[in-house]
Amino acid sequence: MDRIIAHVDMDSFFTAVEVLDNPALAGRPVIVGADPKGGKGRGVVSAASYEARRYGVHSAMPISQAYRLCPRGVFLPGRMRRYGELSRRVMAVLGTFTPLVEQVSVDEAFLDLSGCRRLLGQPREMGLAIKRAIRQRTALTASVGIGPNKLVAKIASDLEKPDGLVVVEPQRAALFLRDLPIRRLWGVGPKTEQQLAALGVRTIGDLADLPEGALERRYGEYGRDLRSRARGIDDDPVSLEREEKSLGRETTFDQDTADRRLIAATLLELCDEVAARLRRHGLAGRTVTLKLRYQGFETHTCRRTLASALDETTALYAAATQLWGDNHQPGRKVRLIGVSVSNFAPGGEQTGLFDQPPADRRRRASVERAVDAVRSKFGERALVRAGVLGGDRE
Repeated sequence: MDRIIAHVDMDSFFTAVEVLDNPALAGRPVIVGADPKGGKGRGVVSAASYEARRYGVHSAMPISQAYRLCPRGVFLPGRMRRYGELSRRVMAVLGTFTPLVEQVSVDEAFLDLSGCRRLLGQPREMGLAIKRAIRQRTALTASVGIGPNKLVAKIASDLEKPDGLVVVEPQRAALFLRDLPIRRLWGVGPKTEQQLAALGVRTIGDLADLPEGALERRYGEYGRDLRSRARGIDDDPVSLEREEKSLGRETTFDQDTADRRLIAATLLELCDEVAARLRRHGLAGRTVTLKLRYQGFETHTCRRTLASALDETTALYAAATQLWGDNHQPGRKVRLIGVSVSNFAPGGEQTGLFDQPPADRRRRASVERAVDAVRSKFGERALVRAGVLGGDRE
């Protein structure tokens, strides 16, 4: 029996929630992200309403550029707790259609509806029912793509946004993909798109028509996978468990800085937040990654894998500062700094970075748990490390 896979993608989710909570914003260009500060702000756009997109604003764009393109836009800081609340409500709605729901981000998910035909009808009826239920429960709109696999469903959901519904029958999957630009195919980024264009490949159909082995000789196994996707082949199942590959935080400074005191305080604050998230998820990680962005958006990452996993602020900060000391370019001003942890293990095992006696490790773990409890009850800023205050950050 053919699979029926749906991809549900909320329409401009963050800005739609802002309009939902403040109807006066309807029809206006709404931009969620950093403070633009009159075109001199730092950071990036998190989301842009469809009205803002008409001015050329899009997610991940520098906020200063977004302001220049759309100075009359409504710039909002973002409310992740509220977005999370609506996200959970949407996912609960999806769970009423099938238990096979794979949430891939705060505003999108895959559903395996293969066994729901008798209950829900034909694929188009399924899609309409999903959209209707989301609107009734949240007053928000979603675009839905339905196809024989995740690849086709994902591409389909993006074609008629907002509030779209595209259904692709299994026998039409390759034809559906054929005339679409090659950049719509999973795994094709700007660099690969440029390389394929040099081979005369501009559409997904062009890629599918390349002789067997041509892509494999150039790209290896990745090339073979690309050719399969171009022909509409994707056997990846809808997974009930979404595995987090890393947890991290980053921040953009108000002004590029080489102030070691400020950088150290910022790094400590980031490590504190990441460690708290690790403990909240019951995780510990062995690999610590430091991200540095200098003037001109030149970005570098460096990482270190430890002998054992960590979930504690002091150990994470020690590893991150060592990466900073070994890899930063003295004298250069830093625009952005970030830290993340990956290579997960179950939480509770602590790194031997300082060769601490067991009693010391237990004492540190007890302190961390107490801090978590206070912040959970009174807010994230209820307790702040002295080293963070030392950086004169607000």
